Amino acid sequence: MTARPGDAEIAAVLMDLAHRRGTGASFCPSEAARVLAADWRPLMQDVRRVAAGLPLRASRKGVEIAPEAPGGPIRLSLRPGA
Repeated sequence: MTARPGDAEIAAVLMDLAHRRGTGASFCPSEAARVLAADWRPLMQDVRRVAAGLPLRASRKGVEIAPEAPGGPIRLSLRPGA
């Protein structure tokens, strides 16, 4: 069994994806979870929680929301200046 990734590892993957995309593009949090584990679905809650503490913007249908907000898929993007 593989160890569950810690918050620092999750944050590093999220920020790497965000910086590679740049401020004008977004990504799905599942992309980070897929990098971290083959069985990525159980990581989604942790990925969203960690994203809330980073300089990332979460949105749903173009409207900014909290990364942990219920209600369906979200997109993450790098905040300008981050």
